[in-house]
Amino acid sequence: MIKSWKVYILAIISFLVGTSEFVIAGILDLVSKDVGVTIAAAGQLISVYSISYAVGTPILIAATSKLSRRTLMLAALALFFIGNLITVVSTGYPMLVGARVILALSTGVFTVVALTVSAQIAGPGKQGTAIATIMMGFNLSLILGVPVGRVIASTYDWKMIFYGIGLLSFIAMLVILMALPKSQGEANVPLKEQLALLKRPQLLLTLSISFFWMVGYTIIYTFITPFLMNITGMSNGVVSIALFSFGIASLLGAQAGGYGADKLGIPRTLNGSLMIHAAILILMSLFAHTSIAVFPLLLLWSFFAWSTGPIQQVYMISLAPNAAGILLSLNTSFIQLGIAVGAAIGGIVVESFSLQSIGVAGAIGVAIALLPAILSFSMRSQSANGIQSVTSKE
Repeated sequence: MIKSWKVYILAIISFLVGTSEFVIAGILDLVSKDVGVTIAAAGQLISVYSISYAVGTPILIAATSKLSRRTLMLAALALFFIGNLITVVSTGYPMLVGARVILALSTGVFTVVALTVSAQIAGPGKQGTAIATIMMGFNLSLILGVPVGRVIASTYDWKMIFYGIGLLSFIAMLVILMALPKSQGEANVPLKEQLALLKRPQLLLTLSISFFWMVGYTIIYTFITPFLMNITGMSNGVVSIALFSFGIASLLGAQAGGYGADKLGIPRTLNGSLMIHAAILILMSLFAHTSIAVFPLLLLWSFFAWSTGPIQQVYMISLAPNAAGILLSLNTSFIQLGIAVGAAIGGIVVESFSLQSIGVAGAIGVAIALLPAILSFSMRSQSANGIQSVTSKE
């Protein structure tokens, strides 16, 4: 019981740091207006965050491998507190960009360490459940953090969100200091060895599925609030409800994706989710001005988009069980890079074409993900053994 409470503590803090990442998309219009930049420029705050997360996290984790896990989590949360403080006192766009970099690095380090510590706390036979509990915290940040953040930003000021997150992160440091014991550092896999896996064509193809899937998803998600308000014509209140419903659908989709991978097989489930995902994004553009149509399409989009995540994770592990941790780490970096590229492309589409066009652009990104998926599945049987033999060398 005591051990499970410690895992839940980490899950609650994961909800906190996850909210700092996702909430920006829900308040993008308010941020752009306050800072004095275009919606497209404000969207690049998501790109900056994701690039910093993807590139910086593996480097920092490798550099701090000898530190106590509790010490490292406390250091990450201290940096996270500073990032939120800078956000609150920011006076312009450049300062806000710097704050997003700090938040990304601190969140990335905390996330990796929290997953590792939760598995250690749970012990053999319960590690999967513990990791799922931590990930539930991040899912809840999308379900609750984004819509609640939208309400707070609309009622008061968008900076109040980060003021509250910063205050809670300080409390989280005290809780970790009292509740979690010191633990030894770990012998992390060197970054060079992790990158060496990318030389395997099938593995690189599989990782590119995550990249293009997330590019397509982020092109439209980055600008979902202005899309719903300016194109579909939803009010602030309806947008908050839509975002909350979106989060619920994402949770159900993630569960369905894992179930489908077990019952229907990975290729059929993954390819099917990508095709439906792309089709829904096209429909959202076609019926963008009709809220009665957009609302259910929004839920279906979230459901099928988030069903891809667990399927992809199961597929990655099946390729090389002996290197599961490394592969999932690389997969996270590719996802974050996809978010960065998607936000950048979305900004270009909005400025060069129209806000309504992001649905079609997103559909193209998701459809491209089908190509490496088909190629990867065709290579699966002949390359899986090769990857395992390389990664099992000590």
